Order: sequence, then structure tokens, then C-alpha cells
Amino acid sequence: MTDTVSRRQRAAGTEVALKQAAREIFAERGYLNTKITDITAAAGRATGSFYNHFAGKEELLEALLKDMLLEADEAVVDVAGHDADFSKLSAIRWHVAAFWGFYQAHLPEMVAVKQAAMADPELGRRLQQIMADDDQHMIEHFSHLPRPPADPLVAISAMNALMEGFAYTWLVVNPANGQTITDEAAIDTLTNLLHHGLVG
Repeated sequence: MTDTVSRRQRAAGTEVALKQAAREIFAERGYLNTKITDITAAAGRATGSFYNHFAGKEELLEALLKDMLLEADEAVVDVAGHDADFSKLSAIRWHVAAFWGFYQAHLPEMVAVKQAAMADPELGRRLQQIMADDDQHMIEHFSHLPRPPADPLVAISAMNALMEGFAYTWLVVNPANGQTITDEAAIDTLTNLLHHGLVG
């Protein structure tokens, strides 16, 4: 029994080490330039051990995305100030600020998701589905609007595209003219655009 528990603990430790190493290598080299051997070397694990946990780099990225979204969902429960009423500017701002902080905290994974989707459309669809499944809880937020959207999932996808594109521009690419933006200014800009678009 002790041997079984010990093996499980080692396996769990290896999976955690591989995920952490992937984050670090993605941040350093980008998803497309990262090889499985880069990840296992950084994790201090044998290359063969990778395949005991993941079928490939794509499955590892999917696992990282699920972990991130689960962590974000748990954080929402623990943080004060959450309001589902999107008719209120403050409720939208809370969600925008949460997204902005999430994107910053998971920059390597968010960039990896974007790169992976561009390189492999089928993987991109799977990653989008993972995020879409996580968005289901947002439907209630639109029910408070004076004129709720006919298709809330379409509205959610538009909202996500705006926030993700804006975050990628300012946190990853940075405008060519060298201009920067503070977190508060970024959050305010997104909040005002979304509030105007949703409430009018």
C-alpha cells in the first residue's frame, strides 16, 4: 500500500514539475519553439516520463488551460465584490479587472494558447471549447441588462475577443510607438467600452 501511495505521489510530482517547466519554457521561447525534450530537461525528468502524463505538447497545454480556468473560478468564490449584474458599471469593471489580472498572471499560457491556435486550427478549436465551457456561468450576468442579448454566448465571445485582443496588444506585443498603459487605464478603457456596448 505504501509503495502504491509513494508511486502516486511521485507521479503527481512529475506532472506538476512538467507543467511548471512548460510555463517557464513557453515564457522563454514561445510555445511553437518549445520541444518536449526542453520541457523534460527543465523539469529534471526523463523524456519518457512525459508520455506517462501527456500524449504530446498539445495535451499539456490543454491541461494547463483547464488548471488556469479552475484556479480562476475558485478565486472568484473567494474574492469580495463579485456582482453578476452587468447593468452596473462596477460589476463589469470587477470582471474586467479580474480578467486583466488573470491574463498577467498567466501570460506564458495565454500567449501559448494564441500561438497554438494559429498553428493548429483543430487544437485551437479544442482550446476555445475549454474556454467556452467555462463561460457558461456568465450567461446569468447578461440577464440583468435592460435589453439582454438574443444570444448571450455570442455576446460573451465578443466580450472575450475584445479583452483578449486588448491584453495581447498591450501586455505582449506593445505598440510600435513605445506607448505604455497603466493597469488602471487599461481596465477603465475596457470597462467603459463594454458598459456602453452592453447597456447603451
